[in-house]
Amino acid sequence: MLGNGNMMLKFASGHGNDYNEGDMWNNHLKEEPLNLSRLQRFSFLMVICIMLLSACQPQVAPTSDVQTEPEPPAVVLPTTEPTPEPPSSLVICIGEEPQTLYPYGGNSKGMWSILEAIYDGPIDTVNFMPEPVILEKIPDFESGDARIETVTVAAGERIVDANGSVVVLLAGVRYLPTGCSDTSCAVEWDGQNEVLMDQQSLRYQLKPGLLWSDGQALTANDSFYSFQIASDPASPVHTYYVDRTFSYTAGDDLQTEWKGLPGFTSPHLGDFFWMPMPQHAWGAFSAEELLTAVESTQKPLGWGPYQIDNWVSGSHLELSRNPNYFRAQEGLPKFEKLVFRFLGPNADSNLKALEINECDFVDATVELDQQLTDVVELSNLGEIKAYFAQGPEWEHLDFGIVPSSYDDGYQFDSDRPDWFGDVRMRTAMAYCTDRFAIASRYFVNRSSVPISFYPPSHPAYNPSLNSIPYDVEMGSMLLDQIGWRDDDNNPNTPRISQGVDNVPDGTALVLDYITSQSTLRQLVSADIASSLITCGIEVVVQNVYPTEMYAPGPEGVLFGRNFDLAQFTWQAGRTNPCFLYSSNQIPNADNLWVGANITGYANPQYDLACQQAQTTALDDAEAQAEIQSLFNEALPVLPLYYQLKIAASRTDFCGFEAVDVSNRSILFEIEGFGYADFCKN
Repeated sequence: MLGNGNMMLKFASGHGNDYNEGDMWNNHLKEEPLNLSRLQRFSFLMVICIMLLSACQPQVAPTSDVQTEPEPPAVVLPTTEPTPEPPSSLVICIGEEPQTLYPYGGNSKGMWSILEAIYDGPIDTVNFMPEPVILEKIPDFESGDARIETVTVAAGERIVDANGSVVVLLAGVRYLPTGCSDTSCAVEWDGQNEVLMDQQSLRYQLKPGLLWSDGQALTANDSFYSFQIASDPASPVHTYYVDRTFSYTAGDDLQTEWKGLPGFTSPHLGDFFWMPMPQHAWGAFSAEELLTAVESTQKPLGWGPYQIDNWVSGSHLELSRNPNYFRAQEGLPKFEKLVFRFLGPNADSNLKALEINECDFVDATVELDQQLTDVVELSNLGEIKAYFAQGPEWEHLDFGIVPSSYDDGYQFDSDRPDWFGDVRMRTAMAYCTDRFAIASRYFVNRSSVPISFYPPSHPAYNPSLNSIPYDVEMGSMLLDQIGWRDDDNNPNTPRISQGVDNVPDGTALVLDYITSQSTLRQLVSADIASSLITCGIEVVVQNVYPTEMYAPGPEGVLFGRNFDLAQFTWQAGRTNPCFLYSSNQIPNADNLWVGANITGYANPQYDLACQQAQTTALDDAEAQAEIQSLFNEALPVLPLYYQLKIAASRTDFCGFEAVDVSNRSILFEIEGFGYADFCKN
């Protein structure tokens, strides 16, 4: 199967000690030559014939006058086979060797796969919802550990304004007064009247008895220390939450409290507990030194199920059971040893290692979609277990609704024709694109056509929405209504405009289509071009380098809003991604071409619904459904398919049921992984 080779847009070398590969490693990796095809196995039946000697007649001794006592019968003791020892090691193949294991020094997927074995939590994200691990609970308003209070703000103090930016309160600043949650009730300060605003606070309670892997107590001060490091300019981390923090304190050994700046509230109540870091071990280092120190980058202390023993660069990382793990009394983790093997992202080498028992589990960091057909077939044959999930990345075709050339007003004689200002045109494009065939063909029926910007596993996903089907007749009818004529009665030639708004009569319906040079995108764009021409829509596909496609505005293709059609990927998360199509996200000269809404779509009703959805919880069905419905109707982009997350394991693997696309790594329950005898109970 073809790898997608995508660049995904988002908004938001370790060298170990010398290592002698010991018995654990050699015993686990059986040297079995792979002489047979992966998909064809021959069973060799070895027939062992056991010759059972029939009971012979006893030899009769010669008669003798001497009487001898018969020998007592031999006592035959029952025999039992010894109970086999459970396996002692778990080997996981991952697709990339991280450059660092310091959480504030990197953010690679391979890093987080390993760190799941070192840090358990502190909060796991399961199907996009937070689950406490080393905390007693997620704060909530019912119990009082989450609060919103009214505070008075004075001139010169920092607040979050009506647009969500951190500013100093001065006359003329627009802000959200207390009780107001969106711009519909924002006010402008006159510099005199009292300013009352909402301030959110959250209290977090650690579970008692937590220990670092070196036996030292893990306390709230370790979380406060982590916040201090994250706040240091030398730490290359995203500071969105740090910037919106009024205070973060450790009340005692087990409790921290966060207070936000006035005007900033978040529905994500688990996000404001900073991951503890071992102050007793790292406190002597500066934030800058932690970026390179061996103690933080190669052998960081944790509180999770395993601890790092040896890192052999370019080969593997070996860990052992953490004796101070807080769930050790539950028999976790199940293995004494854990090994991460670095076989690279190539699917074939990792699948081969899985087949010959050189790894027990293949992580989603491996590009298994390269061999998707093989993975599906091996799974169907029962030779491996395969796990598939959709998203959170989703591919889409963006319409250049309002190009940047329109920013000074539409000029009929000189500007590009207004191809997509009429929503009927965007809808016709959807009818004329066989997206369902594309999702089936290239993803072996494992991906689907998105109906909104959320994956199906998201709690806010609205399954009641429908995706526009492939219907050439319906698409052609809409094009006729708009004024695009098929004068030559040849569907394989472009239509000609006649009475189309903001399009000169006689204009041929020929559109530029830009995307990257990845193999999958070349195939998909060619399929879409072949599909659209059946409706009389001709597209000219350009496959360009990412540096050209994602260059900044005003010259850049995407962020300069200089395109007709553009295909690429966004990622959905816990926060509602509706902002991608909000009017304040349109990149233009006023905001220095910084913004995500490259389509130029603008709708005040959509903007307001998006603000409301972003400030409500994910389980607020009404708010989340409304914004998805508006998106589905307006169709600023044409959703194409979800990218896949794929993992694989040996057939007797247990403790892993499904790929969760919302977590930082699918290995977040690694302490419960098992195989063979571990799976019998």
